[in-house]
Amino acid sequence: MSQLELDHRKGLLITGIGGLVLTADIPLLRLGHGETWSTLFLRSVTTFVAALIIWAVWSLATGRMRTIVPGRAGLVVAALYGLTSITFMIAVYNTKTANLVFILAFNTVFSALLSWVFLKERPKTVTFIAMFFMLIGVGIIVREGLASGHVFGDLVALLSTFILSTAITVSRASGQDMGFAAILGTALPMLVAAFMVSQNGYMVEVPGWIIFNGAVVTTLAFLCLATGPKFISGPEVAMFYLLETVLTPIWVWMIFSERPSDPTLAGGMIIITALVCHSLWQMYHARRLARMKALRHPV
Repeated sequence: MSQLELDHRKGLLITGIGGLVLTADIPLLRLGHGETWSTLFLRSVTTFVAALIIWAVWSLATGRMRTIVPGRAGLVVAALYGLTSITFMIAVYNTKTANLVFILAFNTVFSALLSWVFLKERPKTVTFIAMFFMLIGVGIIVREGLASGHVFGDLVALLSTFILSTAITVSRASGQDMGFAAILGTALPMLVAAFMVSQNGYMVEVPGWIIFNGAVVTTLAFLCLATGPKFISGPEVAMFYLLETVLTPIWVWMIFSERPSDPTLAGGMIIITALVCHSLWQMYHARRLARMKALRHPV
């Protein structure tokens, strides 16, 4: 097996773990029963502290200081992940969970478009077909959001998805390991949330859930998902956010008895079907390219 194939498999495994862990994020946030900015502050603080502890332990164990923010690209990635955290938290408290995670699945489409514009990786015809159907699905969900008064939350979720896709694209273009840069990007939402809490007061009824989320779930998910672009393509990384799209509504349905509306389910099924088909094709194409490169440059 060539080094390219080994790296590809490593990237899929790391990113898959991150995507699976991330599915617990929204249920834990809701179990905390806090208001938006207080929850964001507590989550960001615990994630930031956990990242510093992991970095210190890692450096001591390996005997070398690992770079936290690799150059200007690292600063950009950190800022983008910080903005993603802010917009994501606002969306959590302003729309239904199903609406949010289905819209977040649009990450793959944005990643493909940004890769085309900035990395000169032109999407194939199948990608444009998937985009068309996903636009229909998102349109159904946003229309339902208009009817139920969740349009603001739906639009913020769409913005969060675009910012996240931008972060993935920049990470991919740099070729650097952005795991710690993404986690330390929580410094931005921490500062913004601290200001808002100082103005409006602090309120989190069950802080234990938020602390666990920030220290374990968010930290591990960010570390894995931000490391993935070093080994696999942006659209492939975005694919693993589909795990959140599929599993989070199930956890919320089981824990909070919050059943998605019929239009949301219909739009979500269209998005998931298009995304699964597109992602499977994307993985096949990436593996084919890896095999071709391995044949041209045998180890």
